[in-house]
Amino acid sequence: MNEKDKPTVLLEFYLKKLRLPTMLREYAPLAVVCREDRSDFPTYLLRLVERELLDREKRASERRIKEAAFPVVKTIDTFDFKSQPSINEQLVRELLRGEYVDKKENVLLIGNSGTGKTHLACALAFAACAIGKNVRFYTVNGLVTELLESRDEKRLQRLQKQLQRLHLLVLDELGYVPFSKTGAELLFEVISRAYEHQSLMVTSNLPFEEWNEVFGSERLTGALLDRITHRCHIIEANGNSYRLSHAKKQSRQKRSQTDIVNTVTE
Repeated sequence: MNEKDKPTVLLEFYLKKLRLPTMLREYAPLAVVCREDRSDFPTYLLRLVERELLDREKRASERRIKEAAFPVVKTIDTFDFKSQPSINEQLVRELLRGEYVDKKENVLLIGNSGTGKTHLACALAFAACAIGKNVRFYTVNGLVTELLESRDEKRLQRLQKQLQRLHLLVLDELGYVPFSKTGAELLFEVISRAYEHQSLMVTSNLPFEEWNEVFGSERLTGALLDRITHRCHIIEANGNSYRLSHAKKQSRQKRSQTDIVNTVTE
């Protein structure tokens, strides 16, 4: 090895061993930039370390978003508050800061089907990922199915520990499918373990008084609601369905196009 090349070879070797890929990639081109603008060595080192840190945070955020298993990535920028005036926009934007996660508070999104509850849940959970929180998104039915399968395969305890490591657990679409007695009890256990230790976010098309129809037990429902609604932010979405409005709009457009075609052919 040429003595002149030895420092460069060793530097790159050490950067690889220390797992600093951004510094490995950027140290040479950044040295040229700093030399041209006559920056001193501490400034060069600061810029290099900053780039490594920013890239590391970006990779970590991307990993958290992937592990959250969102059905689709949604942000608040694409939510149309004007179409859903019943939703408290100020509260939603406050929740985007993620302070409720630090305080182990819950979020409930209650209202009619098709009003954007899942969109808001995804947007809020996405924002939590961006500030360093571990998140997991489930449909309620999907989680109950996984809990039942885990119990049958004797790996329930492992799944419960995985869920407990989360900062925020999102439970979407509560109320669409009633649970078996065992399924309801397993879900209740997840919620009980989360109580005051992590945040829950739940979406439902059912008012509270009808939750008993899903869980099949007034005692269980009462205890569950007590835990979820304690220290909780409630967002109500009582507007018209986006999907229904979109379908009606498409139907009108098709009729209009048909009328134009008929007029031309006549």
